Amino acid sequence: MPQVLPARMTVEIEGDFVVFLIGMRINKLWKIHKWLPVFLAMPPILKELDAHPESGCLGTIRSLGVIVQYWRSFDHLEAYARNSDQKHWPAWVAFNKRTGGSRGDVGIWHETYHVRAGEYEAVYSGMRPTDSERPGNWCPSAAHETRHGDASLVRDRAGREPHA
Repeated sequence: MPQVLPARMTVEIEGDFVVFLIGMRINKLWKIHKWLPVFLAMPPILKELDAHPESGCLGTIRSLGVIVQYWRSFDHLEAYARNSDQKHWPAWVAFNKRTGGSRGDVGIWHETYHVRAGEYEAVYSGMRPTDSERPGNWCPSAAHETRHGDASLVRDRAGREPHA
């Protein structure tokens, strides 16, 4: 396991990318036959993505309640999601068959964001830099600040104009 870096770090990601958030909500805990298959479907999908970087998945952060993925593009994300030879599509079809008439038992959600090159902020302090989790190149914030400007202004790092 990588060592914890006791410093303020950032990542630099080349080019545009997509952030994909996905989660599940158990609405009726007693209906385990509805939500457990959804819960169990995700680990094999994530393992498949880790094993195939050519899919365009740049990294995945796993936590309870939400998974954060970084993708090279929306086209890469969609191509994977709709590929019947990959693990996601059969799991999606099975979910819809199982929950079609009972959508209130278990909920799933996702959000997709397109991030333009250089218009983001990433700060990590006291974290382990693991290749399979976060995309890009880890570097100390001070080195990033030297190349890209004063880190005290979040607005500058995120490429935002001040409000009038």
